Amino acid sequence: MTHSQKIELWSAGVVAVVLAIASVLLVHWHRQSAVTLQGAVMVQDPDPRRELPIADVEVSVENKLARGTARSDASGFFRIALPRGVRRGDQAKLHFHHVGYRDFDLDDFVGDKLYIARMVPLTAKPSRTPGLPDIKVDNVRVRFSIKNMTDVNIGSAVKIFDITNKGNVPCKGQHPCSPDGKWKAALGAATLDAGMGNEFRDARASCIAGPCPFTRIEADRFSQGGQTIMVSARNWSDTATFLLEAEVFHPMASELIHESYPVIFGDSLNFTLPASAEGVNIEADIDGQTIIFPLGPALHLSWATCSSRVNADQTRVYRCELKPAYRFQ
Repeated sequence: MTHSQKIELWSAGVVAVVLAIASVLLVHWHRQSAVTLQGAVMVQDPDPRRELPIADVEVSVENKLARGTARSDASGFFRIALPRGVRRGDQAKLHFHHVGYRDFDLDDFVGDKLYIARMVPLTAKPSRTPGLPDIKVDNVRVRFSIKNMTDVNIGSAVKIFDITNKGNVPCKGQHPCSPDGKWKAALGAATLDAGMGNEFRDARASCIAGPCPFTRIEADRFSQGGQTIMVSARNWSDTATFLLEAEVFHPMASELIHESYPVIFGDSLNFTLPASAEGVNIEADIDGQTIIFPLGPALHLSWATCSSRVNADQTRVYRCELKPAYRFQ
């Protein structure tokens, strides 16, 4: 074996040892780093579409070293941060408590996984009254409005101004002069105000009469629009006439009415609304009669019990459960 081969072999052995040590340290760090348990709580039901999220469930976890508690949010989600002393793989018991449901215990191990709890309601859903006909609910629609900003053209504004001057008069260094400094010039300006709440658009200014080739727009404070616009010009010949003109727009808020149909599973209906939705109404045929029900912030309906939750993008999820005397047609 040559000297260079011995060096290569020794280098490979050093790299292997370093990698082994790094792997051990990585595993050790992974086991010692803080552990966060997360999961969701929902109603136990044979139909997955009826496994509703349960909010405000008290979730606690305990093992031989530590305890942690949390409460589920409107979507049923919970997160519990455990101390660093708790290792992945340690045994732990999760306990779920809510006044309307049977307590639920989950014996599991600490790890990077999702913990799902399904709780059984303490009281069954009230049955329909025997002998009495059901009230039929049919053709359910959700109506809501979204504000839409529109700009209305309410007219145009015009202003004519003259710049009086005498042509062929040497400047002799007396301001203002022609751009080349040879001839005596004059300056003029005009201003337009669109009024409170209005703004100009498509503004333009031009010389329209007189020796226009010997004029120049000096300051453009009109092309960007706005409530007030202004133009100034220079004339180094005989009197010239200028025109300042613009379109006047007024921003107005209008309401767009939207209608959607909820999804119905069994005795519950579900729908979502955008964050900008206002004035939510539910329109339904109750025993053949069309009635509009304002939902309102209290989510009150005479024929259903409704709840809602807000997603991270501020959209809102609604769910309404029929009351015992009603059924969907």
